[in-house]
Amino acid sequence: MTEFTQRSPSSRMDSNERPERSSSVDTCPECASGTVVKSTSTGESVCTDCGLVVKEHSIDRGPEWRAFNQNERDSKSRVGAPTTQTMHDKGLTTTIDWKNKDAYGRSLSAQKREQMSRLRTWQERIRTKDAGERNLQFALSETDRMASALGVPRSVREVASVIYRRALNEDLIRGRSIEGVATSALYAACRQENLPRSLDEITEVSRVGKKEIGRTYRYIAQELGLELHPVDPKQYVPRFASELEVSEEVQHKAKEIIDTSTEAGLLSGKSPTGFAAAALYAASLLCNEKQTQKEVAQVAQVTEVTIRNRYQEQIEAMGLR
Repeated sequence: MTEFTQRSPSSRMDSNERPERSSSVDTCPECASGTVVKSTSTGESVCTDCGLVVKEHSIDRGPEWRAFNQNERDSKSRVGAPTTQTMHDKGLTTTIDWKNKDAYGRSLSAQKREQMSRLRTWQERIRTKDAGERNLQFALSETDRMASALGVPRSVREVASVIYRRALNEDLIRGRSIEGVATSALYAACRQENLPRSLDEITEVSRVGKKEIGRTYRYIAQELGLELHPVDPKQYVPRFASELEVSEEVQHKAKEIIDTSTEAGLLSGKSPTGFAAAALYAASLLCNEKQTQKEVAQVAQVTEVTIRNRYQEQIEAMGLR
């Protein structure tokens, strides 16, 4: 049976205590008007109106140590790194450091160094028990290499690893190269996370051709049922504008041109990178910050002919001709 105690309003809660709303009781059973909050320092559930202690002696599930900054928290923590999909074993195996030093920073003896070298060798051998794990390790390392070259954040790498694992479980790798499927998974992850990376940029850091990447990407997206929306050309505008060193006015005008020409139905079937590049070229002319077609084409990795064609269509849609 729970015993209720009463606190005076002045001693209900210290100023250093941080109250939290109780998940079990929302209103006070005594006065029925106050709200029951939980003190994180004492572990008691107290009414904010009458001071009734509804519950006490709750279990503290936090650590027994205190830390006042991130360095102290990291040094006192006794857990390892979080699991990740970017490693074939999800980061759960033991890692033997390459430094030949003990926990106190002292150098190991020659006999211990030889022993640690043998342990590292066996650790690398037992991490991959069969050919499937070796292929997965190679694919995820390729994904990480390409993502690093593209400057892709960690969240997108995780999504790409999950897509590759799904393709592996569905047996979609059979008859296709590991590099091709890994590259396609990275491109699909960029599309899912709305990260503007074109197929040409993905191809530059990959070891397979553009046709194979596109073919494998379409196959994986269809088989896995990935919901991939069309790429918005406006996503490329900030990055292209930064490389061209144009003003905010040009960026705003380019987005306005894209919106107007998209409403006119000119985007259907067109490359989003070429569409964004042409809009930036047109905006730079309208804002008296002229950029040459060659400069814009090099930044967007499209041809000058593409920019000229899209430029003419966008200018007509804006009613400037």
